[in-house]
Amino acid sequence: MSDTSTHSSQAAAEAAPGELVVDFILSLDGCAAGEGWPGWWGLQSPEYLAWLGEQPDSVTLMGATTYRLMSQMAVQAQQIDVSAEEKASFAQMAALPKIVFSSTLEKPLSWPNTTLISTDAIEAVRELKRTATSPLTTTGSIRLSHSLMKAGLVDRFRIVLFPVLTGRSGLERIWEQFEDYSLELVAARTFEGGLQLLEYVPTYLPRPPGSAWDRGGSTENTSGSTES
Repeated sequence: MSDTSTHSSQAAAEAAPGELVVDFILSLDGCAAGEGWPGWWGLQSPEYLAWLGEQPDSVTLMGATTYRLMSQMAVQAQQIDVSAEEKASFAQMAALPKIVFSSTLEKPLSWPNTTLISTDAIEAVRELKRTATSPLTTTGSIRLSHSLMKAGLVDRFRIVLFPVLTGRSGLERIWEQFEDYSLELVAARTFEGGLQLLEYVPTYLPRPPGSAWDRGGSTENTSGSTES
């Protein structure tokens, strides 16, 4: 059996200042979490964690729902029995600059190093891309990520697929909340344990490219009877 731990078809380029990367970690069936599953589905490998540690410091963008969830989890991570890697991940996030876009949250925000922006997120991010001295990344924040992608502000769309199907326990089914995009693959890597890193340049599609198939038509077959 061949070793697939570090095979890469295309190496990922380091994000430049002002470059915006939408970042998701997902199960194979497109869920961001699962009821009863630990962080990273319990499948984080040393190689993957090392790769995370090598990523350049960036400004993390998020919406109000993600902020509330993650700031609460950051507090809980110090109080409950979770892995050392999860504790370290939240400690690192607390130390890095974060921006939350919300018209409902109010200052002061409890999570350290977090800036609140209550104006239009699209225009604010457009200005951040022009002036930022660090890369920009999203965490969670499905609606915000989709809005930024649709506005053409996302330079790279990066997902790490974990080799698990969460099925009925799956939470936050990502793709159901997105419109149509074409994706140009610019980087790929396989980590030990079968984790798959895929990076794309996204392009919004106002409509599907078209097909001769009528997939929304009748379920009657050619004999006129209805399929069971």
